[in-house]
Amino acid sequence: MAETSAASRHVIYCGVCTLPPEYCEYGGTTSKCQKWLEKSHPDLYNKIWSPEALTAATASLSVEAQERAAKDAKKKAAKAEAAEQKQAEKLSNSVVTIKRIERNKRKHVTSVSGLEAFGLDLKKVSKDFGKKFATGSSVTKTPSGGEEIVVQGDVSEEIEEFILEKYKDVPEDNIELVEDKKKKGAAAG
Repeated sequence: MAETSAASRHVIYCGVCTLPPEYCEYGGTTSKCQKWLEKSHPDLYNKIWSPEALTAATASLSVEAQERAAKDAKKKAAKAEAAEQKQAEKLSNSVVTIKRIERNKRKHVTSVSGLEAFGLDLKKVSKDFGKKFATGSSVTKTPSGGEEIVVQGDVSEEIEEFILEKYKDVPEDNIELVEDKKKKGAAAG
């Protein structure tokens, strides 16, 4: 068996796109990657993104190729910007619905849907609800194909307060309380 004398290399990976920084430009989050690299590894940032490094990298290209490269870079930046705006818009349009559902007589369950749009792990949130309200809580599939958290008992208002307190990503305006009664004509209570 032959021994190799090559030393192992320490490779730095981007904290945003997880590629090595030299390849961040091929991902969709170049501007975020540049900010991360500038903050975390200023020396490597200067080696890759300084005006001198960029000039040196494009010097060997023909004028036509340089223009194409600049055009492609603009396109990629515009695409990344559009993707970020789309994600922000999706979050602002997402609604967390807290429903109080009457089961029989004085028994209720509280159903919470729409939390997954804010990047929350429903199983962990369900566990947090169970611990906070000392009751049964589970993640169930909805007929429409999504998932919701079902908590035993009427804890709809408390859940709203708990979500706002613990999960800061969810804006108060995006939470909607709904009461769902199975029996029509039953007195509110």
